[in-house]
Amino acid sequence: MPKIRPLTPTIGAEVSGLDLDRGYAEVDDAVIAELTAAFHRHKVLFFRGQEIDPARQRDFAARFGPLQRFPMGEPAAPGLDEVMVLATGGTAPAHHKADRWHSDATFLPCPPMGSMLRAIELPPVGGDTLWADMEAAYAALSPRFQALLEGLTAVHDHRRNPIHRATLDPDKHRPVEHPVVRTHPVTGRRGLFVNSTFTDRINGVGDREGAALLAFLLQHVERPEFQCRFRWAPGDIAMWDNRCTQHNAVFDYHEPRLMHRIVFEGDAPR
Repeated sequence: MPKIRPLTPTIGAEVSGLDLDRGYAEVDDAVIAELTAAFHRHKVLFFRGQEIDPARQRDFAARFGPLQRFPMGEPAAPGLDEVMVLATGGTAPAHHKADRWHSDATFLPCPPMGSMLRAIELPPVGGDTLWADMEAAYAALSPRFQALLEGLTAVHDHRRNPIHRATLDPDKHRPVEHPVVRTHPVTGRRGLFVNSTFTDRINGVGDREGAALLAFLLQHVERPEFQCRFRWAPGDIAMWDNRCTQHNAVFDYHEPRLMHRIVFEGDAPR
């Protein structure tokens, strides 16, 4: 069985003792069940030094749930539509960077359940990724403030992000509404579900009140006690729960950074 070492009290754990190349056949259902439980407990799992090809990454990811053909990016290899290239730095357009706190694609009616990212090429220094725990952020609010958020919804719009605005069809991707506080469909835990990249406004309150409330929440979720930080090496894999985390890819480099991303199908937030 793999060993799971928490990185912080609430978010992030490193998995060791699992070789997805030579020992792939040993990843039986019991191991997947243990990893799934750890995924729900720690919200982000890290697997170091996995020298696997895109097909093997896809097959491993598929053990955790249905995979999605994400609307952004190009496939990493022919016939592997689920494995997308994520390139930043070097000659990649500057607007491809993701250095704002966000949950992936919350502009969709059913945002992704999560993602699996594998490092292929990295700058010599920099390019870390941070994750933040939205359940811990919600729990840190006072009961009176939690009651204020109860029942509120927010509008999420892809046009707030430059790359999505330039590439997605607005007729196919209209603004959607999601609850400000989401209940995790597996664990039942509650977490904040607003982010600075896609959340446009809060419904049910006045414009000035909504702007002030959203500004407070977006600052609140960035507190360091909710976070973990990961320094990548080639072959490293991160798998995170998009329903209860946000992440920020630090853009502090100029050299190429190439990753392979897989996205899991999600459900409608409730």
